Amino acid sequence: MNALRRILLHELAVSKHSLWELLGRCQFLLRDLLEELNSLVEEGLVAADEGGLWLTERGRALVDEAYLRYRPRLCEACGGRRIILDDAFQELLQEFKEATRRRPLPQPGYFQGYMREHDVVARVALMHYYGDLWGREVILIGDDDLLSVALSMTGLPKRVVVVDIDERLGLLLSEIAGERGLDIEFRRYDVAEPLPDDLIGAFDVFSTEPLETWLGLRAFILRGVGCLREGGVGYFGLTRAEASLEKWRRVEALVTRMNFAVTDVIAGFSYYPTKFEEVDYEAFVRRLRFPVGENPGVDWYRSTLFRIEAVGRPRLVVDPGKRLRLTYIDEEEDITHPALYEG
Repeated sequence: MNALRRILLHELAVSKHSLWELLGRCQFLLRDLLEELNSLVEEGLVAADEGGLWLTERGRALVDEAYLRYRPRLCEACGGRRIILDDAFQELLQEFKEATRRRPLPQPGYFQGYMREHDVVARVALMHYYGDLWGREVILIGDDDLLSVALSMTGLPKRVVVVDIDERLGLLLSEIAGERGLDIEFRRYDVAEPLPDDLIGAFDVFSTEPLETWLGLRAFILRGVGCLREGGVGYFGLTRAEASLEKWRRVEALVTRMNFAVTDVIAGFSYYPTKFEEVDYEAFVRRLRFPVGENPGVDWYRSTLFRIEAVGRPRLVVDPGKRLRLTYIDEEEDITHPALYEG
């Protein structure tokens, strides 16, 4: 029995679960998880209706009661993030929510999405915990999440710069900064293009939520590293839902080649809503061969947070002045993009 099947059977042995609850529980490629659920239903081990999935008698016969005796749980206070938001950060969270209410809707052409406001502020808190904010110059390679706003609101960084391809973001950041007296620099930039000379080696910290094609991951991380000084620090997210372990291995090998140590890998740090007014990242349910009810509001799509730190000077394995190839969709591993279900 493979690991994914083992986890699914024993989760369903405890109680009936919706598809959305199972997606949040299992750290596997979404493509593989959906196919395994199809197989379990077709083999008669699991039954399903729009309310959820449950074990049949045949499925229950495969359950090991010893497995069920021990039920590990994540910390209820932090949700496994290692960081909690005290009074000052709770105030920041409320201010951040108010400031970002009119954010632009995601553009699927850029495969955009944004994490929950709580998780943005949790990242700020973790960055501050490690001393990566006060007096530091920070660059964000893309900023769908509006992390720049939360960072600037703290007054801790010396400088906050955003480079992003979406001009709508620049207009919004300018409005928010003007209204609230924040200092955020924006520059329209496509990571496929050469890195501007004045950004190379000019920052202490970068943060990014990259595309999850291999070329996308590589491009965003290369650009972030290209901006760092000696001893610089990087933060980036990576999912299990649409990035295989082979892709993870290649990312880890890349950052090691560039003279970085991986100091933190925190699973499930950031949660992403998947349904918006004009964009639906849940069309993949069409791949399922059993009934599925509407998502009642479960934020199941989550990202692991990496923190990397340069051991001395970053080693630039690709000339930052070189143009990079970029792809937005990995047709083998990406299955949430709406374009895959058009027509």
